[in-house]
Amino acid sequence: MMKRNRIFLSPPHLGHLEAKNVSSAFSSNWISTTGPFINEFEKKIARYCQRKDACVVQSGTAAIHLAIRVLGISEGDTVLCQSFTFIGSCNPVIYERANLIFIDSENETWNMCPNSLRNALEDCRKRKIKPRAIIVVHLYGMPAKMDEILSIANEYKVDVIEDAAEALGSKLNNKPCGSFGRLSILSFNGNKIITTSGGGALVSNNSNDIDEANFLSTQAKENKPFYEHKKTGYNYKLSNILASIGVAQLKVLDDRVNKRRKNYMFYYELLKGIKGVTFLKEPKGYFSNRWLTCIIIDEKACGTSVNRIISEFEEEGIETRRLWKPMHMQPIFKNNPFYGNGVSNLLFEQGICLPSGSNMGDDDKRRIKLKLTKIFSIK
Repeated sequence: MMKRNRIFLSPPHLGHLEAKNVSSAFSSNWISTTGPFINEFEKKIARYCQRKDACVVQSGTAAIHLAIRVLGISEGDTVLCQSFTFIGSCNPVIYERANLIFIDSENETWNMCPNSLRNALEDCRKRKIKPRAIIVVHLYGMPAKMDEILSIANEYKVDVIEDAAEALGSKLNNKPCGSFGRLSILSFNGNKIITTSGGGALVSNNSNDIDEANFLSTQAKENKPFYEHKKTGYNYKLSNILASIGVAQLKVLDDRVNKRRKNYMFYYELLKGIKGVTFLKEPKGYFSNRWLTCIIIDEKACGTSVNRIISEFEEEGIETRRLWKPMHMQPIFKNNPFYGNGVSNLLFEQGICLPSGSNMGDDDKRRIKLKLTKIFSIK
């Protein structure tokens, strides 16, 4: 019996133009960290995010690290970070030996809770702590409550780093994710809505910030006819080959968003009548790229569990995943301060990510539908 192809959670989706661009980079011999595709990719990604400048690098985590360095954050400083996220959002703070305070989520978008943020900042003020930055994340493509968060950040005079790694193509009141705060980061990892295999970007309206990021991302070499270094730099710059893939992927971004949103509707129409199954809906003015479709399972109400879904899907060769385990629940951060009411704890315990690739075909959806129909006893 022929083995069925595995259905992945969010696989890369590439076409012919990517291969053509890579071939062009090879034939021109621009294969390293300089070249025309890098310049083109930076200009186009900045324009898409309605920013002045961009610096493309090897990962979203590298972009966050550069943002931390650009803001001058160092040992003993304090940074407030969304707890419900991937660890790459906060690890760069630890690289610089700064202190992390974690902020809980709210139920409407699953992102940073403005009330918990204000409580944390007010407590910092009472303790005479001046936070240097707030890292807010748009999870699974859903924009955070940026109007409220930016207003609070402005009130307390704290810079905002916008982690839009999962939200390229998403919008809040018609303004693209990646355009909020002083600095924004993107990811082009293999599982993201567009990919360069591995990659990321730092975007900003502050040209000095991006100039500094470019300087740091290329080993902080001084402008001299020999190698001289006054600062610690990094080998973070994206290669021209990978940038060539990004240039091609940007052309199909809107199509990829459309396909991901159709995936969401496929699941929503199938499960909307099931008691105990909850979807993350778009509040008014919000437009999500639906990078991943996620549901919350109330085991008592619907008679099944997250573990059962994961197990039964795995038997069929279908990948699923729990929602992010919050940072304040991670052993490495067990002693870090946390502000909130445990919303993110519950999301982790009851949430599951379903296959959401933009290249998911009709046969894939048929297999998924059969499995969900059986699990939830859909007639």
